Amino acid sequence: MKPISRRFRIWLIAGLVVLVGGGVAAWMMLPPRALSFAGGHTVTLTAYTGPTPVGVPAELRSADLITRGKYLSQAADCEVCHTTEGGQPFAGGRAFATPFGVIYSPNITADRETGIGAWTDADFIRAVHKGIAKDGQRLYPAFPYESYTLLADDDVRAIKAYLFSLPSARATAPPNGLKFPFNQRWLMGIWSAFYNPDQRFRPLADRSPEWNRGAYLVEGLGHCGDCHTSRNLAQALDNRDKFEGAVTDGWQAYNITSDPVSGLGEWSDAELIEYLRAGHAVGRGSAGGPMAEVIDVSLSKLAPDDLRAVVTYLRSIPAIHTRDLPAPKDSPASDIPKRIEAGVDPRGKQVFEGACASCHGWSGVSPLTSSATLTGDRAINDSSAINIAQIVLSGERRSTPEGVLLMPAFGAAYSDTEIAAVANYVTARFGAAPSHLTAKDIAEFRRSSSQ
Repeated sequence: MKPISRRFRIWLIAGLVVLVGGGVAAWMMLPPRALSFAGGHTVTLTAYTGPTPVGVPAELRSADLITRGKYLSQAADCEVCHTTEGGQPFAGGRAFATPFGVIYSPNITADRETGIGAWTDADFIRAVHKGIAKDGQRLYPAFPYESYTLLADDDVRAIKAYLFSLPSARATAPPNGLKFPFNQRWLMGIWSAFYNPDQRFRPLADRSPEWNRGAYLVEGLGHCGDCHTSRNLAQALDNRDKFEGAVTDGWQAYNITSDPVSGLGEWSDAELIEYLRAGHAVGRGSAGGPMAEVIDVSLSKLAPDDLRAVVTYLRSIPAIHTRDLPAPKDSPASDIPKRIEAGVDPRGKQVFEGACASCHGWSGVSPLTSSATLTGDRAINDSSAINIAQIVLSGERRSTPEGVLLMPAFGAAYSDTEIAAVANYVTARFGAAPSHLTAKDIAEFRRSSSQ
């Protein structure tokens, strides 16, 4: 038998390395689809025997097209992304910082020149499902068409009808600031071939009608994964870590799986519904930043049955434990300001005493409103302290069942060093683990938010 030559062995080993490496790369770059975890047998909407999971809730089924479109637009959270602060709704121009540069949302009012007034229903459906504009230009997946592709055609038409019923705006978004080669839109065709299934929602025959409705709301209209799921190197959602949490637009979007420590496993259904409806649940904390916007403009508008469906679906997501997120500390601190611990910048206590204690309380239990209570809040128990720093910098103003909640912005009043110090003090005093932010971190938060 002729011996195998050394050159052949080298080529054989090289081939195996390429094969294994290609397999690993494919595994990393081709994650499961959004609903792959559920398994089961899917059917078409026409073959489904239960109440339809698409469209509007039962009480709006007989409403006119525009009314239905308004509800669906709110559920899809269109206004938040397509509106600048203080600007006309849906006129575009909001900036989104990405790892590749800044993207600005377009005008989607009915203006014929700068908006989508010249678009047909077919044009709009193609954009929503495929990420292709009327002129054939590829859209960036900052517009979550890989989620919206699940939407039924009639729902997309209703959203367009609602948009066209509103006052139009003559407004052109600033040019995107993307680096080469990411400014080449044709590359999005390749991205879509891998990551946009271009398939409408198919209910699972072995799941309840409430679960299917929740899946349509969460995965399609609500596109929750776009904030709460991490992304792979191609910036596609990595559903192996589905809903484990991710940093989005400079804020932490937390774990919403059923994990009892770092997720929602210990929340009751009533607490979850209250949080989604009002942005606050007693003992669990209050929403801030992008999540507060989503609640105020979108989730708070959902019908009670739809909120219950969302919770039913979220309960079915496999639990994933997020490292560095301990169970929230739910016991109040002492009402007496305690001595500064070694390694904690004393300026943090000074800032807290001057700007925070009167509303939040030295114990972490607010003397004014439960919405300002720090005890049990996930952000307070996050040792990255990202959301604490962001809320201190930018503040928050939103309506709650108890009235208007006003958290002043302190970005102009305090230095980067002082804001890092107070964030670290808050996690050390009221949280399960201390944070270690630096002035450099705060400067980066300021820079990102100014883009």
